[in-house]
Amino acid sequence: MTIWKHELREGKISLLIWAFAIGFLMATCILIYPEMAKQMGEISKVFSLMGSFSAAFGMDRINFGEFLGFFGVECGNVLGLGGAFYAALLGSSILAKEEKEHTAEFLLTHPKSRMSITGEKLFAVLTQIVILNVVVIGISAISIVMIGEKPDMKTLTLLFFAYFLLQIETAAICFGISAFLRSGGIGIGLGLAAIFYFLNIIANLTEKAEFLKYITPFGYTEGADIIAEKALNGGYLAVGAMLTVLGIGIAFYQYNRKDIA
Repeated sequence: MTIWKHELREGKISLLIWAFAIGFLMATCILIYPEMAKQMGEISKVFSLMGSFSAAFGMDRINFGEFLGFFGVECGNVLGLGGAFYAALLGSSILAKEEKEHTAEFLLTHPKSRMSITGEKLFAVLTQIVILNVVVIGISAISIVMIGEKPDMKTLTLLFFAYFLLQIETAAICFGISAFLRSGGIGIGLGLAAIFYFLNIIANLTEKAEFLKYITPFGYTEGADIIAEKALNGGYLAVGAMLTVLGIGIAFYQYNRKDIA
C-alpha cells in the first residue's frame, strides 16, 4: 500500500482545504437558517412562482421555508458542486500526473504491476472522498445541533448519501479519462463536473430534456425528489452505477496497455 500512502500524503493539504472550505460554507448556510426562517414563508411562495428559475433548482416542488427544503436547495448546491469539483480534480489527475511530472519511469521500475498501481491510486481517490464527506457531515451535524433543528434523519442521510455517490461516479468517470491523458486533465475534469451540473438544470426546465437525468449524476441528487419520495431514484442510480464501473474498467484497461511517455 506504499502508493496509496504516498498519494494520501501528497494530497493531504488539498484535501484539508477542500473539506474545510465546503464544511465552512455548509455551516454558514445552516447557521443562517433560523434568521431566514422568520421571513421564509413569503420567500417560499415567491420562489414557487418564479417559473423556469424555480423549476431549474427544484424550488417549485419543495417547501423552502422548512429546514430540509432549505437544506436541500442551499446546502445541496454547495456540497453538490464543491464535492463534484473535488472528485473531478482527484480522478482526472491521479494517473495522468505521472507523465506530466516525469515520475512514470521511476514508478514503473518498481516491482509493482500496472494493475496494482492503478488499484492503489483508485483506492487513494476513494479514501480522500470518504474523508471529505466525514469532515463535511461532522461539521454539518454540529451546525444543525447548534441551531436546535431535528430534521428527519432518514431524509437527511439520503441527501448526504446521494452526494457521496455523485462524487464517486464523477471521480470514476474522470479516472477513466485520466488513463488516456499525458499532461494532466484538471481542466477536463472540472469542465465535466460543471457540464453535469448544467445538464441537470436543463433537465429540470423541460420534460423533453428529462432524459438528461440519466446522464448526469446530479439527476439522483435532486433534493426536491429525495425529500418528497424519501428515496433515491433507482433508474438514475442504476445508470450511474454502470457509468462508475465503466469508468474504472476503462482506466484499468487503458493504463495497463498504454505506452508511457
